[in-house]
Amino acid sequence: MELKALALNCTLKKSREISNTEALIKNVFSILEEKGVDCATLRPVDYNILPGVTSDEGEGDEWPGILEKVKAADILIVGTPIWFGHRSSVASQVFERLDGTYNERNEVGQYPLYNTVAGVVVTGNEDGAHDCGESICFNLMHLGCTIPPNVDTYWVGEAGPGPSYLELGKDSEYTKRTTKWSAHNLWHFAKLLKERPIPAEGNILL
Repeated sequence: MELKALALNCTLKKSREISNTEALIKNVFSILEEKGVDCATLRPVDYNILPGVTSDEGEGDEWPGILEKVKAADILIVGTPIWFGHRSSVASQVFERLDGTYNERNEVGQYPLYNTVAGVVVTGNEDGAHDCGESICFNLMHLGCTIPPNVDTYWVGEAGPGPSYLELGKDSEYTKRTTKWSAHNLWHFAKLLKERPIPAEGNILL
């Protein structure tokens, strides 16, 4: 079966600039691609995403096009750098806009992100990886995504200014191990849900 993975790289850097977060996302994707998953990455910062909490904020808003790609993905990865110990402002904006999906339902009455498997990628050279993972995974779960075990991978250097993931983190045994676990578990659960979607029975969404 064909599975699609989408990564939202919530870096503050536009696509012309090097992103450490994207480098770690690519490592996850290299494993998924070996398993036949069709992988794509986009940077929300490249788009004109208007402030708001609906799925379409009107003229000039480019979020609806991104949302269609999110809905089409079997695997969704949210990647973020650490800023002041927390996820980036771009990541927060993504979840503000995903809030609009609470007003939508799929064909059996569930939130549209049901049966989407999700995980998180974090990079930085300061403390905050656990905080980013906690908030992102909770938000994804609350939107209807399935969060398998060990689907977070991160690299954090020394506190304060210092080497970044591309400069030093690629050799981290811990990050390499969690990257493999994350990719494998995302693929495994996405395959399961593709074969057996969560049934509507017992669904209390109104």
